[in-house]
Amino acid sequence: MTETSGFLERPDCARLAWRQIEGDGPTVIWVGGWRSDMGGTKAAALAETAEANGWAYLRYDHFAYGESSGDWRQATIGRWREDLIAVMDQIEGPIVLVGSSMGGWVACLASLARPDRLAALVLIAPAADFAHRLMWPSLAPEVQKEILTTGLHTVTDDFDGPYDLTRTFFDEARQWSLLDARIDIACPVRILQGAEDEPVPWQHALELAEKIAGPDVVFSLIKDGDHRLSRPQDLTRLIATVAERVAIACLGDNHLWQDLRFASRAELSALMGRWFPALVAKNHADMKWKKFLYKQLCEREELFICKAPSCAVCVDRPICFGPEEG
Repeated sequence: MTETSGFLERPDCARLAWRQIEGDGPTVIWVGGWRSDMGGTKAAALAETAEANGWAYLRYDHFAYGESSGDWRQATIGRWREDLIAVMDQIEGPIVLVGSSMGGWVACLASLARPDRLAALVLIAPAADFAHRLMWPSLAPEVQKEILTTGLHTVTDDFDGPYDLTRTFFDEARQWSLLDARIDIACPVRILQGAEDEPVPWQHALELAEKIAGPDVVFSLIKDGDHRLSRPQDLTRLIATVAERVAIACLGDNHLWQDLRFASRAELSALMGRWFPALVAKNHADMKWKKFLYKQLCEREELFICKAPSCAVCVDRPICFGPEEG
């Protein structure tokens, strides 16, 4: 599917720019970092992968940045959280949030607000609480004083032009602190973190992993990785991580065609025939697809769980063969 674009109108008339690829399985939503737009390297790499593999994928620009409208001086963590929740509410079905840097903080906050929607969280150098834990302490004393007394400081040495740091941003951010207590996120979480990351030290990201309450949390430390994690090998790792979560999210309790949101088993079989003709040829007896794929994995690993000499004489044959109706 090709990528379409548009705007999500917000109650205050702000417009969030988005790009979307229709596809199957859970929708992957890219949540960008601090002053990072949806045209970035990682967001674009996921878009290419989604288009090539039939994923459902959406990326968008935060309020007051990129192609989205808004006054940067009014941008806050709470506002970006509300916007992501609004984006999620426009999507049907399960969601995999992929948050980079500050986007990891925003993604975690949205996950807490919509826990039933999350199939998984993938976080890249997540900068939870960065405003008051990382950014504020890094500012020179005279800059901190200027913000406290006048309400803002203009940053002039940024690569994409000057912008303002406001007291409102720092004060409001504290309301959304995560690292001071247990974080009740239950969905699977995958964290990719560079050991040479200076803006977000790996210890900071590890603290987030330790505070997440769910049992399925994997923290991957890339020893030579920096903050951006945008080298070819980093992009390969990111795509593999997201692909794993998309695939697992597809494996629900229903028939495979239902979990993948096809209209019928015939649609799934047609797709399999197009892309995996060798597998279809092996499934000449028309075994149910989940059962067949599981059987192939078992045979590859030389695990022979079924005790019957053949499917033809197996007492459980009706479980593995027959109609798959919704």
